[in-house]
Amino acid sequence: MSQAILAITEQVDGSFKNISFEVITTGKKIAEATGGTLIAAVMGKGVDAMAAQAAEYGADRVLVANHAGLEDGLSDAGVLAAAQLVEKSDAAVVLIGATSSGKDIAARLSARLNAPLAMDCVDVRLQGDQLVATRPMYGGKVLADVTLSGNPAIVALRPRAMEAVAASGAGEVESVDINLDGTTLTLVAKHMETGKIELTEADVVVTGGRGMGSDDFSIVESLAHTLGGAVGASRSAVDEGWRSVSDQVGQTGKVVAPNLYIACGVSGAIQHLAGMASSRVVVAINKDPEAPIFSKCDYGIVGDLFEVVPAIQAEIEKLNG
Repeated sequence: MSQAILAITEQVDGSFKNISFEVITTGKKIAEATGGTLIAAVMGKGVDAMAAQAAEYGADRVLVANHAGLEDGLSDAGVLAAAQLVEKSDAAVVLIGATSSGKDIAARLSARLNAPLAMDCVDVRLQGDQLVATRPMYGGKVLADVTLSGNPAIVALRPRAMEAVAASGAGEVESVDINLDGTTLTLVAKHMETGKIELTEADVVVTGGRGMGSDDFSIVESLAHTLGGAVGASRSAVDEGWRSVSDQVGQTGKVVAPNLYIACGVSGAIQHLAGMASSRVVVAINKDPEAPIFSKCDYGIVGDLFEVVPAIQAEIEKLNG
C-alpha cells in the first residue's frame, strides 16, 4: 500500500474541530507505516487562511475545496466535494471524524464509491498489507477488529479516541476546483448555540439524570462551567423534556470520551453506559447505593446530589483561588 492517505477535516466558522487534528494524526501514523503521502482535505467557504494549520499535525499536502456551496455544511454538497477530493488525491485510505456530519458523509461516500467503510472506530492500523480498524459493538461490550478490503478504505474515527499529536509536515496548500452541480438539499433555517462546548469534544462532561427531578439543571451547569466542561443528560432526562436531545449521552445519543465524566443522579442503564464507557475517570453521585452506575465508576458518592454537587464545586473554587 503506497497510495495517499486522505484525512478529511471538519471546521465550523473558520476553526477546525478537534477531531480534525485527531484524524490527521491518525493519517500520519498510517502514512509512515505505508510510505504513502498524507493529504489533508479542507472543505468550506473562505477556508484558505486556516488550511496551513493542517501542516502542524503532519500533513504533507493540503487540498482546499473553497466553494460557496459548502458554506452551510449540507451533506450532499459535502459528499460531492469529498468524492472529487478522493479522486484527485488517488487515496487508498480515507479518514474522517465520526461526528454527526462525518458519519453522514462517510456513509454516503461509501455508497457512492462502492468502498468499504468502518464506522465509529477507536483505532486503525496496518497489519501486513491489510488495513484493520477496531470498533465497539453490542453497546461497547466487545471490541471488534474489522479488515477493510477495497479501495479506498473509509474509516470514521470516534472523537477523542485518538490523541492529536503535533508533527512536522510540508503542508503544501493546493486549491482544488470542485463541481457541486446536482445538489438538492437547501438550508431553510439555522439555529446556532453559541458559547456551548460540544459534548463529544469536551475534556469534562457533567451529566444530569432522572435524579435531577426537574428541568432545573442549574447546579449541573454551574459545576460544568467551573470545570470548563459540557453539560450532558441521560435519556430519561431528555424523555422528560428537561434537556434537548442534543445533550443526550448514550447509545441512542452522543458517545463521549472525556478525561472526567461526572454522573449526577444517573442510574446507569446499559444504554447510557455505552455512551460514556470510554471516559478516563468516572465519578458517580447517586442516593441509591444499588444504582448500576456505581459498578462502572472510578469514584462513587452515595448522597443527595443537591448537597454533594455544590460541596464539590465549593472545594474546586477554593482550590482555584
